[in-house]
Amino acid sequence: MRRVVFNQKGGVGKSTITVNLAAAAAAAGRRVLVVDLDPQGNSSHYLSGSTTPPPVSVAGLFHQMLNISMFEKPVTDFVTATAHPNLSLLASHPELSELMVKLEARYKMFKLRDALEQLDGDFDEIWIDTPPALNFYTRSALIAANRCLIPFDCDSFSRHALLGLIDSVGEIRADHNSGLSVEGIVVNQFQPRASLPQRLVQELRDAGLPVLDPPLSASVKIRESHERSLPMVYLDARHKLSQEFAALYQTLRRQ
Repeated sequence: MRRVVFNQKGGVGKSTITVNLAAAAAAAGRRVLVVDLDPQGNSSHYLSGSTTPPPVSVAGLFHQMLNISMFEKPVTDFVTATAHPNLSLLASHPELSELMVKLEARYKMFKLRDALEQLDGDFDEIWIDTPPALNFYTRSALIAANRCLIPFDCDSFSRHALLGLIDSVGEIRADHNSGLSVEGIVVNQFQPRASLPQRLVQELRDAGLPVLDPPLSASVKIRESHERSLPMVYLDARHKLSQEFAALYQTLRRQ
């Protein structure tokens, strides 16, 4: 199973959701890979604790795609283990920004799917974090994935953008990846006692959009999780937000 977490709006929690659901899957005994396609590398830092560009990364894999050779490295050579059992990383690299123009010019948009298909036997689940833009990397991820999760941060601007996001996924599905589906909308930073988040989420449900349960609560604990580079399940498995991530992952498993 390959899932992509996609939203063109920044600051909606794509990396947080990607890493914590991947960690929940790993904690449940699944062999999990996180692919970080965002040049900012938030997911990579979250899982590695390092701000230094890694020696092996997804940038190296894309370089290999641009320079075809009879002696290509296997895709597994670009994957690194994390400190957490069952959880591996195909790390981001700042060089991704420079590489994008070359990859677009050579029309390498399908190569990520080819690469990840080679890893399907090594991992039960592959989670893909994307940049906050519908660019080459995001399109490559949507082509490579089976399912798409869309974060929603209980903001009126995000609500207005949702239908456009779903249309973008539909266009990729129609043109390039018939197996892609919107698995659901992940409600993030939810405040159950505030009227606006409740109203916005209810409007999504009334519109027939696939809102997933449970919503993810707003919590300062996630800042500590980021600071210590420890996904919630490893930082404090009994915390309410950790349990929400675990429950949300089980919702996905049942679908």
